[in-house]
Amino acid sequence: MYPWLFQFFRRLDPEFAHHAGIAVLKACGLPAIRPLLERGNPHDPRLSKNLMGLDFAHPFGLAAGFDKDAEAIAGLAAVGFGHVEVGTVTPRPQPGNPTPRLFRLPEDRALINRMGFNNRGVESMVDRLHRARSAARRPVIGVNIGKNRDTPLEHAEDDYAQLTQRLSAVSDYLVVNVSSPNTPGLRSLQDPSVLDSLLGVVQQESGATPVLVKVSPDSPDEEIVDIAGVVTHRGLAGLVATNTTVTREGLSTPAGRVAAMGEGGLSGEPLRARAEEVLQVARKALGEGPCLISAGGVSTGADLQSRLAAGADLVQAYTSFVYRGPFVARHVVRELLQEMG
Repeated sequence: MYPWLFQFFRRLDPEFAHHAGIAVLKACGLPAIRPLLERGNPHDPRLSKNLMGLDFAHPFGLAAGFDKDAEAIAGLAAVGFGHVEVGTVTPRPQPGNPTPRLFRLPEDRALINRMGFNNRGVESMVDRLHRARSAARRPVIGVNIGKNRDTPLEHAEDDYAQLTQRLSAVSDYLVVNVSSPNTPGLRSLQDPSVLDSLLGVVQQESGATPVLVKVSPDSPDEEIVDIAGVVTHRGLAGLVATNTTVTREGLSTPAGRVAAMGEGGLSGEPLRARAEEVLQVARKALGEGPCLISAGGVSTGADLQSRLAAGADLVQAYTSFVYRGPFVARHVVRELLQEMG
């Protein structure tokens, strides 16, 4: 995980580099290697939090989408993440959308992806989660759940119910993903009346496992308020704000090159402003009780501090992992401590 290796990964096809990175991180979690890496991680009791009945060493974690099949949890903890959200996982394995489907926009420190919930399915994940949660030292582990692409929308509740039933006992928390732009029709499940019914089904299967909902940055503020209302009405644990965006405004990358990349969700620094706006809207609508996780455009300690000041309880990153390297969590937490003085 030396700088030259990271630069080498940056020159590879983005999806190939992703899989290579997962392989390296799996090695980082091995008993002979993990303690050596952990020595460089900052520890400060001022950063610890108890949320949703869970103990977080610090508020900075990895967003869903990176470790889709829960393969590298120990390694991600070794490089400094306080919590890891795996998935999105679906009931049945699926290959995702055709390749190429992951693109770098280095001028904007951004990514476009249309992965389409590619994963090995829930049964493949359950045993790995059980082993990860049985480890002596581990991060808090969340699981992001979504429906299969070929499941009709009118049967989406069945997919989410099955996932919750299988995963609630091996997850620290669950996130209901109804906001990815890469599964046709999925965002229609954010309609408050539809969402209320879906979450009621999830609640029946979740037991004591906290349940959150992940929202889209492309939803108008009024819809964010309505979704927050469903969350509070149902007594759920909270919200994750936000997913990726389909907008392409204000990019430095040439428009022709962006257009050639095609459809997909944009993440990274261009999402920063809107993600913080949604965070503020959601915090006001939720009140102070429910947990609010902020994601989108976070890459520095100052970003982390800004999100916490705006009402986030936890903060997640993904794209900054690509641009700042595998020790981004370590760097961001150290920078936050410097900001705190």
